[in-house]
Amino acid sequence: MNLYPLIKPLLFQLDAETAHHLTISALGNPLLRAFAGGSDVKHPSLHRQLFGLDFPNPVGLAAGLDKNGEVIDGFAQMGFGSIEIGTITPKPQDGNPKPRLFRLKPDHAIINRMGFNNVGAMQAAKNLAARKSNIIVGGNIGKNKATPNEEAVNDYRACFQLLHDYVDYFVVNVSSPNTPGLRQLQDKESLALILYTLQDLNQGRPKPKPILLKIAPDLTDEQLDDIISIVSDTKIDGVIATNTTISREKLPHFLPSEIESFGAGGLSGKPLTTRSTEVISYLHRNSKGSFPIIGVGGIMTAQDAIDKFNAGAALVQLYSGFIYSGPKLIEDINRKLISN
Repeated sequence: MNLYPLIKPLLFQLDAETAHHLTISALGNPLLRAFAGGSDVKHPSLHRQLFGLDFPNPVGLAAGLDKNGEVIDGFAQMGFGSIEIGTITPKPQDGNPKPRLFRLKPDHAIINRMGFNNVGAMQAAKNLAARKSNIIVGGNIGKNKATPNEEAVNDYRACFQLLHDYVDYFVVNVSSPNTPGLRQLQDKESLALILYTLQDLNQGRPKPKPILLKIAPDLTDEQLDDIISIVSDTKIDGVIATNTTISREKLPHFLPSEIESFGAGGLSGKPLTTRSTEVISYLHRNSKGSFPIIGVGGIMTAQDAIDKFNAGAALVQLYSGFIYSGPKLIEDINRKLISN
């Protein structure tokens, strides 16, 4: 039963971050999970095998909703094929000052400047160890705000080591706009150092884990070419395209002065739909399909997901679309894939 249309108006009357925490608390209660809705659609055609992992369906939950890996079991009941936690940093941190999460309802968008608020890698590992579901879990990792960029590799190394036994794949996040200077780590030299370091650690393990890179939608074609080169050189397993954007385009229901008043932060949702698909298409075309791409950004309808698959995505992830449409969007995408 899809109860989200009844619950959503209540949640949307609350401040966005308050609604988020309330949702996480509810999903942590087994008695309340039944009200979350969702339908676990099963069909052989939905199965995907990528980087040694078997995904029961190609629709995942993007990083940012279950930051700390607290309610994996709750989200697993909704029909997702995978769940990505994080972004996790080595040490706990509070993130940026509140308010820092805003719904732009007329344009089906969200602005966040959370700033990697999380419980830290050690506690996240404990949370993951307590989960009962065997759903595929990705660990999205980043650096602490106080860590200088020249020492960032140490933070990624620490997260990798602490979470290695508890996640199925890793995502290197150097593309969030909400940690000062983080996106500078997308530069070829800095990024290569991080990825080579993690690969060296990974290959020294009895069971190496897939490593993916999450990139920004605001990269130029030249920078995307660098990404393709780095993936090839470091032999990581794939790319997640894309993170949120710093652009404020495609917000037709707001005046420039209103947009400016929102302040800094990453924009997600419908305004990102086209650009994220363009990035997926560019990477897939210019890499000649040499690595898997997980498509994320502005998937508000089942057709948006199909467009990303057609552009070259092997899997997709939901965030803002899930906030606006609820678990039914997972079912809609999977049923459309089956019918196609």
